[in-house]
Order: sequence, then C-alpha cells, then structure tokens
Amino acid sequence: MVGWLSRKQPRERRSWGKLAVFMLVAHAVGLVSSVEALMSSRTSQGAIAWIVSLNTIPYVAVPTYWIFGRNKFEGYVLSRRDEDSELTRALADKLDELRVHRVEWSSGDRQLAGVEQLAKLPYLGHNRAELLVDGDATFDSLFAGIDSAERYLLVQFYIVRNDDLGREFKRRLIDRAKAGVEVYFLYDEIGSYKLPRSFLRELREGGVNVHRFHSTRGPGNRFQLNFRNHRKIVVADGAKAWVGGFNIGDEYLHGHEELGPWRDTHLKLEGPAALALQLVFIEDWHWATEGILDLPWEPTEPGENGVPALILPSGPADRFETASLMIQQAISASQERIWISSPYFVPDEAVQSKLKLAALNGIDVRILIPERPDNLLTFFAAYAFLGPLIDAGVEIHRYQEGFLHGKAFLVDDIGAAVGTVNLDNRSFRLNFEVTALVVDRDFASDVERMFLQDFARSRQMVRDDIDDRPLWHRVAGRGAYLLAPVL
Repeated sequence: MVGWLSRKQPRERRSWGKLAVFMLVAHAVGLVSSVEALMSSRTSQGAIAWIVSLNTIPYVAVPTYWIFGRNKFEGYVLSRRDEDSELTRALADKLDELRVHRVEWSSGDRQLAGVEQLAKLPYLGHNRAELLVDGDATFDSLFAGIDSAERYLLVQFYIVRNDDLGREFKRRLIDRAKAGVEVYFLYDEIGSYKLPRSFLRELREGGVNVHRFHSTRGPGNRFQLNFRNHRKIVVADGAKAWVGGFNIGDEYLHGHEELGPWRDTHLKLEGPAALALQLVFIEDWHWATEGILDLPWEPTEPGENGVPALILPSGPADRFETASLMIQQAISASQERIWISSPYFVPDEAVQSKLKLAALNGIDVRILIPERPDNLLTFFAAYAFLGPLIDAGVEIHRYQEGFLHGKAFLVDDIGAAVGTVNLDNRSFRLNFEVTALVVDRDFASDVERMFLQDFARSRQMVRDDIDDRPLWHRVAGRGAYLLAPVL
C-alpha cells in the first residue's frame, strides 16, 4: 500500500507540474498577444475587450484572437497607394488615360468630392448609371452583360452557391470562355466555403480562370478567418460593370425560406467608371495570384449626357477607416436629407454622433434596416444605441416584407451610392468592400423612389420599442454591442 502511494504521488506532481507550465505559457502568450492587440486594434473598445480576455482566459482568448480578432491585414498594399509597386508601374499610363475623364468640381461641391482623397481615384464623367432593384432586374441585366462580353470578363463574388442560380451562372461563364472570351473569376473562400470542388473544376475545365481571394496568404494572415473579400463586381470588356449587394444564390432571386422575399439593390455602370471597378478587380487578382492582368484600357463613353461616378474601394489594408469616413462625409455633406439602407446596422460612435448632429440640425435622417434578422449579434446590438438616435430625431424604419439586404444611401436630391458596405464594424474595418457614388439628380430621384417604396413597406420605430423590451433582451443588447468591435 505504501509503495503504491509513493508511486502515485510523483505521477500527480508531474501532472500538476505540466498543468502549471501550460498555464504559465498560456498567460505569457496571452500577454504578448494583448500587446499586439493594443497596438493594432482600431477601436479602444476592441482593444480593451481583447486585453482583458487575453490576460484572464488566455486558453480560449488566444486562439480566438489569432483567428478572429486581428484588424490588420498583412501584406496587401493597395497598389495605387504605393507608387513603387509593380502593379502601379504597370498601370501608370493607363491610369493617366483614365484621369482624362476626371470631373472638375466648383468650390461649392468640394465637400461632396472630398471622398476622392479616400478613394485615391477621381470622379469620372460620361457614365450611364442604372439602378437595379431586386433579383429579376439584377440578374436579367447581369446575365445579359455576361453574355455580351466579347474580349474579357471579370467576375468577383463573396458568395457563390451550387444551386440552380449558381449553375446557371457557371454555364454562362463557360459559354463565354468557349466563345474565346478571357474569363477571370475570383471568389472568397470563406463566403463560398460550401462551394464544392467539382463546381470549380468544371469552370476550369471549361476554360475559366478561377482563383480564390486567398485571405490567409502570408505569414501574418495564416490562421485568421476575420478578413473577407465582400465585393461583388462584374466587368464586361471594360465598358459595362455591375456592383451592389447581390451574391450568386437562389435566395437572392427567389427569397429565403425563413426570412421571406429578398429585397436587394444593385447598380449597372457604363462608361469610364467601369474601368475604375476593373482596377479594383485587378488589385484583388494581383493579391490572390501574384499576377498582373494585361487588359485593354480604353474608356467607353455611352453618351453626351453622362453622369459623374466615383468608385471607392475600402478594406483592412487602408491607412484610414475608409468606409466609416465615407459615411461620415456623406452625412456632413447633406443639407436636407440623408437616407441610409443597411441590413446590418451597428455603426461606430463617430457615425452615430454624425447622425445625431444631422438630425438635431433639422436634416431628414432615416435609417432603413430589416425587421427579420439573419444575424442575432447585430440585431441585439442595435438596441443598445437606437434609443439615443431616436431621441435625437433619427427615424429608424424596419422593413416588413422579407429580408432587406440592400446597401445604399441618398444625399439630398443630388447624389446617391450603391455598394457592398454595411454599417457595422465588419464592413468598416475587416472586409474588403466597394461603393459606387453617383452625382446626378435623375439617378438620385430613382433612388428616392426606391426608398419611398421601402419606407411604405416598413414600420417606424418609437422609443417604446426600446424601453418596453424585457430585461434579458436589454442585457443581450448591451452584451452584443460590447462584442461588436471585437468580431
């Protein structure tokens, strides 16, 4: 008996010793990770949340941080921000040709045009802009554009599904490739994680150049899952382009079985602005493949009365928080109204403050969000700050007839934007996004009609919608809001 106890005690001491070493190493790694979080987190709330969790529960927080928590995308330098990059040198002459179409603004328009500094691209004139509302209009236009390509086709989506619409999309790309068109298809491997290899293999065998965005390439990104390429871009022959909220999947055309009809918005552009979207695609393709696409670069003008348009890409490689600053600039530029549509609405404090100030100054501020959520975190988080917005005079409208997924905003009666940016931390700081801004009264009128139809299908929230929530709901809202800058 004594011998058995003597053998057991050394084994127990060794087990406790291993546990102590593990805990010591975990806390040391948590401390080092918290320093990295302190230096790289783009919000103070996010930095505090990570520092506390990394030093108190490092066993869980450390792997979570290195997979989901980092805000800096290593290695991707947007080439137009790097004058010495290989891609910038290759495109220098072509970009000079594009800048010939730059719109010169009067001094009174400079506030609206200030986003040029964020985009590092100018407003380009001589474009035709067509607002596309919902699936039938969008996919009819998009597929007709794909079929019309004669030289090359650039295609990029966040989500592509292997369903009826996805297979129709695949067939059209293969048909264009077999007709001698150079087809380049870029997809996000996280958003399209369900896409089977057979789908991609059929595209390649059909002559389509296929590549994932490769957001984990590079030693600093190897374990992260937080950065996504959320852009949706199609460019046909550099003359026509499409951008907006639609991905490729049956729900985007026929609705979601649980959320109902799918309400979304897209935009077709013809003219020099199509080449600006081409530039965004070329940069993403360069990151994914390390290759430079050698494409024609002759702007096509659809008519004499074209409209100015600006293409504004944004993402975690930017020096500034481009998407957030773009929204703040739009709010500041508004003199009469600013209407915003976003399926995920958890803006940072700077945007919230701008919205409150605009409403207090008598500007018509309306936010359109879905009634039925597909993301519980953002749904609950909104209740933590909607009350003060309503108190300041901001109107919050909840869309009733299905799921609202469109991302658009309207400034007064002079300009509007359609793109991929949601008003949340992910779009502001973690995703690669793109927005098209159009300055034209007729286009703004089209967007106004779209918003008015959506408001007619919505209910306006009142303060009691916030105050009458049960305690558990209010607690969930505050907790979700605290997590918003982290995830």
